[in-house]
Amino acid sequence: MTSFRINLHEAIYSLADALDLVGVTHIHHGKRVAFIAAEIAKRSGWAHPRMDDLFQAAILHDCGVSKTLVHARLAQFQWENEAEHCVQGAELLQSCELLSQYSNFIRHHHTHWEQLESLDLAVEEKLAANCIYLADRVDIACLSSRGESVNLLLIKDEVRSRIFKKRGTWFEPSLVDRFMEVSSNEGFWFSLEGDHASNYVSRWVFDSPGVEIGFSELRNLVRVFSRIVDAKSTFTREHSEGVASLSRHIGELFELPERSCEMLELAGLLHDLGKLRIPDELLEKPGKLTHYEYSDVKRHSFDTYNILKDIHGLEEVALWAGQHHERIDGSGYPYHHANDEISFESRIIATADVFQALAQNRPYRGSLPPAEISAILNEEALNGRLDSRIVQKIDRHFDSCHRAAMAS
Repeated sequence: MTSFRINLHEAIYSLADALDLVGVTHIHHGKRVAFIAAEIAKRSGWAHPRMDDLFQAAILHDCGVSKTLVHARLAQFQWENEAEHCVQGAELLQSCELLSQYSNFIRHHHTHWEQLESLDLAVEEKLAANCIYLADRVDIACLSSRGESVNLLLIKDEVRSRIFKKRGTWFEPSLVDRFMEVSSNEGFWFSLEGDHASNYVSRWVFDSPGVEIGFSELRNLVRVFSRIVDAKSTFTREHSEGVASLSRHIGELFELPERSCEMLELAGLLHDLGKLRIPDELLEKPGKLTHYEYSDVKRHSFDTYNILKDIHGLEEVALWAGQHHERIDGSGYPYHHANDEISFESRIIATADVFQALAQNRPYRGSLPPAEISAILNEEALNGRLDSRIVQKIDRHFDSCHRAAMAS
């Protein structure tokens, strides 16, 4: 296996951008929470490594939320079963070696201090989790209190009062005291408006050097992205894994270099990242999409590329993933690329995506039998949309391709 040089902060920032897609009315929520938590920690005198851990966990704190229905509940100051997404997020990060140290932060970012204080956790973990909780509730209090007001200064006293009333019950007292200090000036509240918090996070990204990591570590990190996407719908739960497995298998059948096969697997895992923006009901719809609904769905490959393109070291992966709905005859989307504008690797991802979707149960039909899958792929190749070389290779190795497509 080869190694990749990756800026982990860039990858986490991109994941935060992906999480933003789930709730379009709460854009940059994770970044604002990271900013607020960092300001509290800075005032508390936390050392840089501890602050960096807090920042990374804060920006990912809602990684357990994939469904738009669940995301809508986040705007409530408190709701029933609010800990479910904390458990799901913690389990997700625990599966990734590079992020597992943040799982307890995420698991308890909605645990009240009066319960959290007695748990068998390190003091630093308790304080980090509670700091994220406090920062999260500050942002939600702003969203729920401002109404039609565009000036946070008009509601800052109300927000500060709501937080202070939970001192010692929901939130650790010294964290509340530090929040009251940092939020006493107008600059703090201006920083929560527009793109200021996003720019704050961008500076954190640029301060981080790249690190050399092995493919297995990178694949586990990428799987965090893909599992968030696949959790949106029972019908697509294993789609990304299947496309990744089949894409790599096709690459190996063509005897592509090992690094190219590994990158094909990563692109397959990431290709539907942009679907986080699509409302749940469209992915679960049992009937044909309307023209309006389909226009919403068509932007997901553009969003995939836009989220991934700035991760240095994964530029080709971003391109291959973002082109998975382009077609050789120019009839695809979102750019209508054609012929040589579409790389061979992108063509593999596109063909694997079609194959896996046909082989899998979907809300509007059951899985198709092998003969019908082959017939559809060959028709697409005959009409100049899919690469005939790839379709012919699949035909010659259909059984192994089908096994790869249905791998989980």
